[in-house]
Amino acid sequence: MAQPCRDHFYKAADGLDLYARIYPASGGDAGLPLVCLPGLTRNSRDFHELAFHLANQAERPRMVVAFDYRGRGRSGYDPVWTNYNVGVEAGDILAGLAGLRLERAIFLGTSRGGLITHILAAMAPAIVAGVILNDIGPEISPAGLMQIAHYLSVPSEPIRSWAEAAEQQRKVHGAAFPALDAADWNRFAMAIYREDDGFIVPDYDPQLRNTLQGIDFGAKLPDLWPQFSLMAQLPLLLVRGENTSLVTRETVDEMRRLHRSMQYLEVPGQGHAPLLETGEIPARISQFCADIDLFR
Repeated sequence: MAQPCRDHFYKAADGLDLYARIYPASGGDAGLPLVCLPGLTRNSRDFHELAFHLANQAERPRMVVAFDYRGRGRSGYDPVWTNYNVGVEAGDILAGLAGLRLERAIFLGTSRGGLITHILAAMAPAIVAGVILNDIGPEISPAGLMQIAHYLSVPSEPIRSWAEAAEQQRKVHGAAFPALDAADWNRFAMAIYREDDGFIVPDYDPQLRNTLQGIDFGAKLPDLWPQFSLMAQLPLLLVRGENTSLVTRETVDEMRRLHRSMQYLEVPGQGHAPLLETGEIPARISQFCADIDLFR
């Protein structure tokens, strides 16, 4: 029986202890590694089922590396909350990849992870062999980001069981995710919470919420179109939730105009951001990565 994953701890440039999960390829003709980058308050557990599937599939298994950013999951909390920004986090990812001696990989970024992937394509283009963007693009809808900021700012009732945690998430996000069943909500909760002194609590530094304060949601947000243009010659797959509020259809149309060969998968019955282990998503990601392997 293949081991699900192993822990990898490393140091950031400023000395902070950081963490990643490594899913070794089970054998055979291993493909390019897949590097998984989570959303704003999320962590490496988001990718567990997908990563295990890709690392242990019968044909072309591949190593998967899933990161916890600083202040999330098992990575250290930064005493300077302003370091919770995509530039610092991109540098942390490069430090982790250097420690693992990974010189080229396919990058899968969910939400904030996709923004970091844009930055990596500019900072270290040689390392990026292909890109999968999960419900994110170079331009973010202010309305969608405002929803995230509001959700994070509202205090939640104390959670005393995993069943309560799953139910709370269903109440908050259920309207955008009618496709999910009870097992999906349970996995969702297990990925974003941890146990602490008899309670179930969010698995991130509360100071992370400060990064969303002071944003003018009535104005156009800064975009990453110049960085997106650097990925025009790379294989690219955009996964978008049918009910997302973060990536508009106009943004998708512009991405397609600028990247003529971009592949697109719209996930029915899900919002921001689709669960990557559900429906046809694993098969599409597996095939996308296998196609890149042919030309590496």
